Amino acid sequence: MNRWPGSYPFALVIALLAVSPVLVLFSLLGDSPAWFSAGNLRLLANTLLLVLLSVLGAFLLGVPLAVLTAHVRLPLPRLWLALLAAPLALPSYIGAFTFYAAFGPGGELENLTGLATPSARGLFGAALVMTLYTYPFVLLTTRAALLSQDASQINAARTLGLDLPRSLWRIALPRAAPGMAAGCLLAALYALSDFGTPAIMGLDTFTRAIYVEYNAFGLEQAAMLSLQLLAIVGLVLYLESRIAAAPERPGRALAIWPRAWQSILCLIAAAPVTLLAIALPLAVFSVWLLRDGGGGFEFALAWNSALASLLAACAAVALALPVAFAALGGRFGRLLERTTYLGFGVPGIVMGTALVYVGLQAPFLYQTLGLLVFAYVLRFLPLAVGAVRSAAGQLDASLANAARLLGAGPWELWRRVSLPLTFRGMVAGAALVFLEAMRELPATLLLAPTGFETLATYLWRVYEAGYFGRAAIPGLMLVLMSGLGLALMLSGERRSALGAVGERR
Repeated sequence: MNRWPGSYPFALVIALLAVSPVLVLFSLLGDSPAWFSAGNLRLLANTLLLVLLSVLGAFLLGVPLAVLTAHVRLPLPRLWLALLAAPLALPSYIGAFTFYAAFGPGGELENLTGLATPSARGLFGAALVMTLYTYPFVLLTTRAALLSQDASQINAARTLGLDLPRSLWRIALPRAAPGMAAGCLLAALYALSDFGTPAIMGLDTFTRAIYVEYNAFGLEQAAMLSLQLLAIVGLVLYLESRIAAAPERPGRALAIWPRAWQSILCLIAAAPVTLLAIALPLAVFSVWLLRDGGGGFEFALAWNSALASLLAACAAVALALPVAFAALGGRFGRLLERTTYLGFGVPGIVMGTALVYVGLQAPFLYQTLGLLVFAYVLRFLPLAVGAVRSAAGQLDASLANAARLLGAGPWELWRRVSLPLTFRGMVAGAALVFLEAMRELPATLLLAPTGFETLATYLWRVYEAGYFGRAAIPGLMLVLMSGLGLALMLSGERRSALGAVGERR
């Protein structure tokens, strides 16, 4: 009889904690919830329209940019990849806030240039912002699929008389369809769960309605809306899990060497995306900073954000260790790991709604920093689990066997061999959780202790009050933190690429 790994009981408890918010929402439902009322159907229509337009825009932007960054040899390719992927690291409410302030009558662009600009509010404004901050999902997954292809088929087609554009259209892009679909579904998931963008743009979606119901003390209605949203999120997650890329024969990727004028045209075509998604927020925040100064900003807000995020990062890594080692121990451990990923699929506004009820039932938890940190941990635990499991999976089994031969018991083996060798993954996971928690808005709005403001919630209060100039410093700080997250992500991609090269050698 095989003995279960010692990490299984701990991982089981953590998996049950990950499922608990959904169970809480079911317990909140009233006797006869109005699932299909006219208001709910309107919310459903707005939410699905936002998702549809966002996915369409992300596809139309992401696929051409994926071809550009994967196959076209442009000057400074790493710089352009970083700039084009950067919107993924920024919270979309930063873009929504600056679009809201920059466009329309009396907007910053009209004040600075005297030129009238259309308003960016409503469905199409929200879809535009969402497109700019979700297309990197499609870009990165499609690019990865294109880079995995051997160029021999395209070269053969060109030898037989097919020009390059038609070769890409008929051969390369159909083989990259799973990557495109995966990116589109990730964009849909982001658009479904986002709270800040539709709320700032004045579009009634599920996330905005849940927040309104919470403020009106309608927890039952908020729970019902949360479960409806979760049902759609669950469908998207199921579709994403069913996508499997066909294995490609290893080979050299296609390389296109454009002329100088063609490179310039490509860069000019890609520049507006970077200008709108990155340069516009930086410019608006900089204008506010120069015009209004610090606006009475208190750096205690940055300390609050850092404190809560640091506690969440440490707790997430501590919980990730047993889950990651359980995932390496067998099929049941992998099931427990997949269960913990539920928190990452639960929108922050839904997580907050469930934990508010927990706080009401346990007054010693209500509006405490501990409950807020617990929400962060449940939301971003998968980031820590993935980083730790990746590091633990690369451990050399011979080291563990040698330690056992020298008389080390299971606890000593884990403490003196496994734990030190996974330290790099622990640091990476903690950094990812820290950065995501710093930017989390809806869960913080619902769960933060009274008087406990973070950078994200301060931006929201500034938006509600209309004192936009006071958003300069916290906005720039969040952009800086997002830049650090992007650097971490790209450095991880670079390490993976170097590791793959080393394996081929």
